[in-house]
Amino acid sequence: MHVPLIIEASLNGATSKATNPNVPYTDQEIVADALSCMNAGAALIHNHTDEPVFGGCGAMDYERYARPWRELLKERPDAILTPTMPVGQEGVPVATRYSHVERMAEEGLLAQGLCDPGTFNLSMLDQEGLFAPTDMLYRNDMHDSRYYVEACGRLNIGLSISIFEPSFLKFVLAYHRAGKLPPGGLIKFYFASDELPFGMPPSIASLEAYLGMLGDCDLPWLVSSFGDDCVRCGIAEEAIIRGGHVQVGLEPYAGPRQPSNVELVEEVVALAKQFGRPIATPAQAAAILELPTYPVPFAA
Repeated sequence: MHVPLIIEASLNGATSKATNPNVPYTDQEIVADALSCMNAGAALIHNHTDEPVFGGCGAMDYERYARPWRELLKERPDAILTPTMPVGQEGVPVATRYSHVERMAEEGLLAQGLCDPGTFNLSMLDQEGLFAPTDMLYRNDMHDSRYYVEACGRLNIGLSISIFEPSFLKFVLAYHRAGKLPPGGLIKFYFASDELPFGMPPSIASLEAYLGMLGDCDLPWLVSSFGDDCVRCGIAEEAIIRGGHVQVGLEPYAGPRQPSNVELVEEVVALAKQFGRPIATPAQAAAILELPTYPVPFAA
């Protein structure tokens, strides 16, 4: 309970402005929202651009990320930033899909890279309450998954490790047992509501199952809840009590409200205060995560 609580703000993603007008997508909106979230207590920032994760050319436009992040780092050179990447698709090499991450690390915009080590089906419930028949795969095969880990090691940056399913965690634990996982890893347990086809539900039993899998692995971890409200569903509280960390934001959030990213961060801060958990600064988060290169040598 004395370890400072790391809060990540996941600013956008599949959430549209029609769903919530507070979601940021322009360069100016992303910079302003990130600064406000950091001032409220967020140590980590994750965002998407307006490019599709599914379909498209299978690559992300480097400059669409770099433009707002350069401005953000002028104001907050301590910011710890993480992008997303396109899903795997036939004919697109993993190096192409990951090229924007590598370029941003080389420029000094990133202290932490992305690792999504697995695949799951994606769909939504139809009018009958069944998952609609789609061919959409959030795809990262074993070749891809190993590439992410080894690229982060080569670039000397930490790993933001997405755990959408237990099999994702098995992949990471194999690296950890073999002593080949680069430093700076953060395990992110992504729970999901019953309206989504992936992930375990945000419950005590689900969290304990993941922690049981972790065993004596001492990697720091956080919780998030896709299609739900991470604070109001109770999973954030369980993480805070157990010494874990929390991700909130308009990417995973779903509910009757239209909150801002800052409001969601403030709710976690208030919850942490109830349990006596101090809030981690970016520098404290970097120390907890043991990020190998922090702050990154970004030239403003």
